Amino acid sequence: MSELEGLVSEARNPRTDQLDRMSAIELVRAMNGEDHAVAAAVARVLPEVAEAVGCIVAAFSVGGRLVYVGAGTSGRLGVLDASECPPTFGVDESMVVGLIAGGDHALRHAVEGAEDDEAAAIADLQRIGFAATDVLVGLAASGRTPYAGSALRYARSLGARAIAVTCNPGSPITRDADISIAAEVGPEVLAGSTRLKSGTAQKLILNMLTTASMVRMGKVFGNLMVDLRATNEKLRARAVRIVVQATGCSTEQAREALAGANHNTKLAVFVLLSGLDTPQAAARLAEARGILRAALDAAQIRGGGSEFVQARETSR
Repeated sequence: MSELEGLVSEARNPRTDQLDRMSAIELVRAMNGEDHAVAAAVARVLPEVAEAVGCIVAAFSVGGRLVYVGAGTSGRLGVLDASECPPTFGVDESMVVGLIAGGDHALRHAVEGAEDDEAAAIADLQRIGFAATDVLVGLAASGRTPYAGSALRYARSLGARAIAVTCNPGSPITRDADISIAAEVGPEVLAGSTRLKSGTAQKLILNMLTTASMVRMGKVFGNLMVDLRATNEKLRARAVRIVVQATGCSTEQAREALAGANHNTKLAVFVLLSGLDTPQAAARLAEARGILRAALDAAQIRGGGSEFVQARETSR
């Protein structure tokens, strides 16, 4: 028996072994039914996900980066998650990096043999200056992709924290990592097609890794994206809604505050909630390392704060 045959993700699913005989509605019902297992599988690995978040936050706190490494679907998911962090959380694009075997060309095209190139993984990490202060997340649904495994081993050789995300417990990359997140979703609807349930599980986990880490870094106020970059009309409208939701002000007041804060959503919120002028608010936010909750607490301790804040605190 080959190594692949022993993997959960490669097994035939007895519930879909007549897939080619199904009608369209039967097909999509079968797929939807299998997808219900994904969230439950991810729920079983939440302690490992939370541990990984702690590592990522520790790295971010000292200027380190989160680097995703994978091939095929796994690599594309890593690049996707990394690319969505700057507009969502207002961070530099270098803070979360996605590397895919075969380079950017592999985002749209299959690159033969790229996932087997262990040396390329090391070269790709060296090219971005990967260091001990960074965290590496190796992505491989099968858990045996040489490119991801090589990257994990290289990261550990530098003293960096290494995290494996897979859907096959006990697979090779779980042994190459400090933390193994192995969501066992079971056999795919289409045997071996890990872009299905396995891909969905990885996407859920990556969502958690970056979102939870950014929340812990103070990039969120309540559940509002106060650090978003309003780079288009939709996001500018969202920024106005965020200011209104965070402060209870009117839409016009929100627009005025955003204009006065050079369209910095977090600063506009702080100006309205603290009663400080824009330069003072900017200075206080900088003192609080950009964490809005901490800046508000400090402003109130010092006797500052708008009537809105004081009324809100009195009502608690």
